Amino acid sequence: MIEEVAKNIYRIGVVLPGNPLKELNSYLIRSSERELLVDTGFRRDACREALEAGLQELGSDPSKRDVLVTHLHSDHSGMADLFAGPGRHIYISAQDYKYMDGELNGTTSERKKRRFLQEGFTEEEVDYIRSNNPARVQAIPKLTDNFVTLSDMDMLEVGDYRLQMLLVPGHTPGNVMFWEEKSGIMFTGDHVLFDITPNITEWADVEDSLGKYLDSLRRVRDYPVRLALPGHRKTGNYRERIDELLQHHERRLRNAFEIVSEEPGLNAYEITGRMRWKIRARSWEDFPSIQRWFAVGECLSHLDYLMKRGKVRRTFDGTAWHYFPAED
Repeated sequence: MIEEVAKNIYRIGVVLPGNPLKELNSYLIRSSERELLVDTGFRRDACREALEAGLQELGSDPSKRDVLVTHLHSDHSGMADLFAGPGRHIYISAQDYKYMDGELNGTTSERKKRRFLQEGFTEEEVDYIRSNNPARVQAIPKLTDNFVTLSDMDMLEVGDYRLQMLLVPGHTPGNVMFWEEKSGIMFTGDHVLFDITPNITEWADVEDSLGKYLDSLRRVRDYPVRLALPGHRKTGNYRERIDELLQHHERRLRNAFEIVSEEPGLNAYEITGRMRWKIRARSWEDFPSIQRWFAVGECLSHLDYLMKRGKVRRTFDGTAWHYFPAED
């Protein structure tokens, strides 16, 4: 459950019950003057108990503890306010702070609901997913006064470590990594995962989230990373994994474009059901509802990318969008 991954940096495994991700890697960076906890887990009892147990075993001092959130997803941010010490800070990118605020006041989620209805979901399915999605029901309930927003290239210091924030939008609009140059350590969050592929979905008010993700991968590819510390599961070869992720999305873009070309006029829900997915389900109809939601979001990010580059167009029939090759 606890592993010292580098001097004064500890990984605490936070169980994510019932979630295919299985576990969050929460990292505690400590010095005699300050502690920094990177990511926290869903807001549920099992996650809280696991993180509390890990921190107690390490003798963590809440009066010295700040929290750093790599991105807004609730498996990373859901308990941030519970584990920041009294009067301490919760750090997050300015972009993701804005989106968290939109989620909490309902404006962002309502825009997403409208789009997913127009892309082929039924009202009943959207309402079911919204009431059961852990991203909503296990999220932080409000933004407290101790949130502090960060900008690209800002620095945080903990003992001998100087962490530079790198804004890498794509997985979320304000997704970040943290680079520690002296040690060659990169906290990759969910930007680079090694045995699973980060979900890249569409985002309200983001024209091309996949394009931003691919640009972000290229931006950070050549950092001389000696140890990558991801948000989930195991680490691996940093540069090789980025190349694999770039190739993965090239294949997925080809797959989406082939479906649009072979069956013009489908909506995004139908296109998603024809795409290739690595999931234990016999057919698209057997996908759990929440996994269908994530899959359609990922399909939309690829369709948005193709439209942005003039390869795909869409038309609206008053109820749903339908996709065609641009030359049709």
